[in-house]
Amino acid sequence: MAPGLNEAALSSYVRDAVDRVADVADKTALGALRAELTGRRSTLTGWHRELGSLEPEARRALGRLLNEAERAITESIDGRDAALSREARRAQLEADRLCLDELVDRPVVAPLERGHRHLVTKTRDELEDVFVAMGFQVVEGPEIETDWYNFEALNLPLGHPARGMHDTMYLDGTSESVVLRTHTSPVQVRSMEAAVRDRSLPLHLVAPGRVYRRDTPDASHLVEFNQIEGLVIDQGITFADLAGTISAFTTAYFGEDISARLRPSYFPFTEPSAEFDITCTICRGARCRTCGQTGWMELGGCGVIDPAVFAAVGIDPTRWSGFAFGFGIDRCAFMRHQVADLRALVDNDVRFLRQF
Repeated sequence: MAPGLNEAALSSYVRDAVDRVADVADKTALGALRAELTGRRSTLTGWHRELGSLEPEARRALGRLLNEAERAITESIDGRDAALSREARRAQLEADRLCLDELVDRPVVAPLERGHRHLVTKTRDELEDVFVAMGFQVVEGPEIETDWYNFEALNLPLGHPARGMHDTMYLDGTSESVVLRTHTSPVQVRSMEAAVRDRSLPLHLVAPGRVYRRDTPDASHLVEFNQIEGLVIDQGITFADLAGTISAFTTAYFGEDISARLRPSYFPFTEPSAEFDITCTICRGARCRTCGQTGWMELGGCGVIDPAVFAAVGIDPTRWSGFAFGFGIDRCAFMRHQVADLRALVDNDVRFLRQF
């Protein structure tokens, strides 16, 4: 018979193991104890190896006792594991329990939840504050416009792609004379006409408002969105004044570490024209996936007003010059607050809205 393997040793080992299992207070400790008592390095495993050195009759007798001992220890561990699970479940249920007792001594009053301005509304107000501080006047106009104000006066001739049914929402579906405005530029046209009529040039204005286009909604496009456009008309205005205005606005609104750049482009109502980008607000110019590894994000378009637009409203282009610019208010909120998807601005998800 191998040293240490006998009936008395087995009985003592089982009693000690069962007592230790009963004292375990959590499942982590129980798992460690299971490995110690029945694992590959346990005393039981060592005794199993010793059986091979015993005589056949002793091996059969002690083998049966050894299996019974291992079964008793395993059953004790499994029973304690089930008991710990029941205790954890009871504790969880107690923590989640609702008190349904009626309060008869005082009425239950739900807390008053106060609303606040939407993120787009806040962004519009902040943009207006920036431009007013720069000397601009805020002007608004109708969202339903005629073809003249939305297209013709802005040097968008018949046949221009922007006039197409696939881009523009015509009010009755067939007539091309009344539309839901596709930009706030009609406000600029109306303001120029009023300035000529009232002889109130020069002009320094911004026109914020809601606009509509037949776009497929996605992470960066909406059918109905908000836009702000600026217009400056004075004597001696140059492209350099436009660049300076864009740079001053970018720094004032986005911060000192965000700058702007202009890229040549084309718009029918300005010449020369440009698109302006700002430093990526996600990576701060370090180049990331959001900005396409360029370090820049497109914000809007701008340019020096085309003489054809002045001629349409009766302004003498030999005496007056000016520039215009425009960009999306929603896109500003998207960039400044690092919103991943523009559609979140119109989903009315209270969890999102409460963040701003």
